Amino acid sequence: MTTAQTPQTSPQPSPETSDPALSPAPTSTRFTGRKVAALLALSIAQFLVALDYSIIYVALPSIGSGLGLAPERLQWVVSAYAVFFASFLVVGGRAADLTGPRRLFLGALGLFGLGSLAAGLAGDQWLLVASRAAQGIGAAALTPAMLALIGAAFPAGPVRSRALAIWGAIGAVGLAAGVLIGGVLTAALSWRWVFFVNVPLIALTVVLALRVLPAGARTKASVRHLNIPGAALFTGAVLFLVAALTQAAVDGWASASCLGCLAAAGALGTAWSAYDRRPAATPLIPPALLRVRSLAGASAMSALYMASVGAEFFLITLFLQDVWGYGPLGAGIAFLPLALSVVAGNLVTGRLAGPWGIRRTLATGFAVGAAGLALLGLGTGGSDYWTAVLPGLLVSGLGQGMAFAGMYIAGTKDVPDSEQGTASAVLTTTQYTGGATGLAVLVLVLGDAPAGGAFGRAYALTAVLALVAAAVALRTLSPRTTAGRTAAGGER
Repeated sequence: MTTAQTPQTSPQPSPETSDPALSPAPTSTRFTGRKVAALLALSIAQFLVALDYSIIYVALPSIGSGLGLAPERLQWVVSAYAVFFASFLVVGGRAADLTGPRRLFLGALGLFGLGSLAAGLAGDQWLLVASRAAQGIGAAALTPAMLALIGAAFPAGPVRSRALAIWGAIGAVGLAAGVLIGGVLTAALSWRWVFFVNVPLIALTVVLALRVLPAGARTKASVRHLNIPGAALFTGAVLFLVAALTQAAVDGWASASCLGCLAAAGALGTAWSAYDRRPAATPLIPPALLRVRSLAGASAMSALYMASVGAEFFLITLFLQDVWGYGPLGAGIAFLPLALSVVAGNLVTGRLAGPWGIRRTLATGFAVGAAGLALLGLGTGGSDYWTAVLPGLLVSGLGQGMAFAGMYIAGTKDVPDSEQGTASAVLTTTQYTGGATGLAVLVLVLGDAPAGGAFGRAYALTAVLALVAAAVALRTLSPRTTAGRTAAGGER
């Protein structure tokens, strides 16, 4: 498993040019007990962020019954989280770079916890939606802070690459396990526990963070240079864009609400671009960051990921409950093989990323995911879970685990440590904007009363998008490996 750069005759290969699994890593790059604890804290937070995106799906019918909500209003229980998450990510990323990621991490955990508690106690639609928005803002600040903390806690090279792979895999597991956990909690206790479950995990994470995460420091730019007007314009533009996509899924693309939100997004986006180009302005997103080819490619893949393999949570949940008549618990248990397959996909990534490089590994992951989605599409004409659904779940989960971890390694490997927060925010903003776009399109494909044929077409569309993501990986990431020069020990 040595790379092409490893001299075959060298008795003691350099750790920068050989497979870290076969070479004795220097003490400074080993996973010490403190690093394990730091990665655990960051992984729990990542699990919560991903969990709260998917855990809500199987609980929606129970929420509607409990609060007396019409189906079209339930959409915003899901969308409020995604809309505010996507809208505040870049602001959170820039704040992490300027104020110190641990400060932001702890504050974001507090907001996320308060939002979770308020959502569990909500007695009407508006308090629930507002609480979900608070969760989304907290998650938006958590995500870039987490990646910046990985950059601070783990030295550049193979050890950071392994940390990113584990952290990314936990996120993919959170997405997959959310449906299972949501089904169990809703059936055994109440839909309110899909929110209450966050609180003890957040308390554990805060304790760990205070003990093991590096305190960090503000950059010389300081928080005063956050560019508040530019941040407000950018956040408003993204908020209205994702809101427009959400309204398109509910009311149609030609609806007044959708067109109005699109117009507002365009106006605010134009104003933000003009404001950021002023000679005296401090750009919200540094221009040099936008020219990093690997970040641009990973951002495109991130959007395609959520519109393809990420969309299977919505499709499978809807298919099992509305077409096959599964209850919340049955639908949740049906997702268990997907969660296990995602873990397997991450293990495969760890084995392949060294000898293959992140480019080929990512392309393979998306291709495997596309094959799994195609199998799920073919299974919509069947009636037996074991033959019609399970094979597609296992194959798509394998590809999903490979792709999720690889995207963050590819997107951040060429970014300076001082801008890791902003880079990760750009990645995740495109991811959830792509998810909202994919959801809006899939709702149109499915129609008002979807049956097996409509689901088959929806799966076919997501499979094509996954193949496009594989092509983007091959096109935008270089096949050459220069481990000593990259932040994550991967390829440039």
